Amino acid sequence: MRNFIVTIDGKQYEVGVEEVGASAPAAAPAAPVAAKPAAPQKSAAAGPVNGTKFTAPMPGMIKKLSVANGSTVKEGDVIMVLEAMKMDNDLTAPCAGVITYKVSEGSNVDTGALLAVIG
Repeated sequence: MRNFIVTIDGKQYEVGVEEVGASAPAAAPAAPVAAKPAAPQKSAAAGPVNGTKFTAPMPGMIKKLSVANGSTVKEGDVIMVLEAMKMDNDLTAPCAGVITYKVSEGSNVDTGALLAVIG
């Protein structure tokens, strides 16, 4: 068994992976690849962003916007559903305020893309 440390959303987890079958020669480690910067998202509203920026924790598709644009949300309210790797992920408001969506249902987003502003 080999142990690895995996970081997901800034939290580290130690996982053990058991090798199965015949062992193959170890491949040379690949050189790290620089992450491609995300394409800038066009927002519906122009001007400075006032409030808390809510960004995508992972790449995926916005399956559902759970509350209406301009609604007041509380911290912990589900504000949208992000489908990633065929799984639905409820994304919750990090703070209370009025939500302004920067994406629409069906939008494909990359990690770190601006999804909404809560102010």
